[in-house]
Order: sequence, then structure tokens, then C-alpha cells
Amino acid sequence: MANVIRAGQNGYRIFLCPACKHRIALPTYATQGPGPKWEFNGDFEKPTFAPSILTRWNEGEEQKPKVCHSFIRNGMIEFLPDCTHELAGKTVPLEPIGEE
Repeated sequence: MANVIRAGQNGYRIFLCPACKHRIALPTYATQGPGPKWEFNGDFEKPTFAPSILTRWNEGEEQKPKVCHSFIRNGMIEFLPDCTHELAGKTVPLEPIGEE
């Protein structure tokens, strides 16, 4: 089975969001310094993070607000209904991630 999470520098864990197609870097409790941190079960093939992951950004010429809000549990990403993309309300497996 392929890794769906990659170890980043300084304790960050990186995954590819299948909905927004962005790489997301989460600081975990292994990360030094202040700021929010996520619990991580240590499994790079079937990860679980807590709490939920909320990403907001503006897109396009009009800077239209976008939202991606999810839980990652046992290698599956559960998109919550407040997402603004086509996977809102669906649960799908995380995609394998390669090294950069």
C-alpha cells in the first residue's frame, strides 16, 4: 500500500486534497513552536487527524470565497457539507502522495 501522507520539515504532515487539488501541510504535535496542531495517529498509509481541517481561500478574478472542510480518518477523507466543491458531503480515500 502506498503512503497517502508525507513527512514534511519540522513535524508537518503533508497530504493531497482530492477535492481542491492542493497539498495541505498540517502542523502536528511533533511540530515546534506556537500555533494550532493536529493529533496524528502515525500511520502514513491510513492516517487519522484530529480535529477537522478547514481551508479557506479566494479563487479566480472575482476572488470568489472557497471552503474545504474535512475529517481524515483511517485513510479516508470525509468532506463536510459546508465545502464549496463537488465532493461536499462525500467520503473518499486519500490519494497516494509522492516525494517532492
